[in-house]
Amino acid sequence: MAQAHAREFENFAAFYPYYLSEHQNRTCRRLHFAGSTVALLCLLALVLTGNAWWLLGAAVAGYAFAWVGHFGFEKNRPATFRHPFYSLMGDWVMYADIWRGRIPF
Repeated sequence: MAQAHAREFENFAAFYPYYLSEHQNRTCRRLHFAGSTVALLCLLALVLTGNAWWLLGAAVAGYAFAWVGHFGFEKNRPATFRHPFYSLMGDWVMYADIWRGRIPF
């Protein structure tokens, strides 16, 4: 079964529409956006201070906000559980698309 999931998407371009379909709830998208923003701020703090704990903060913030969005509002399992790399890529593409106004905030 795990192999079927691994081959489900040929590339990221094929995965991204699925990713977006898993983020139809506006509150879920907003929580993703907030978590990604906090993660970026943590990474900035890492660069400015050299304190590696900020890297942990970035990961916790990014995932905590997203998972609250999925379990609390979207009512689905995060794509991260089955497609971790494509999901991480999708989060940042969606983040950029929200900034560009391509996806409603």
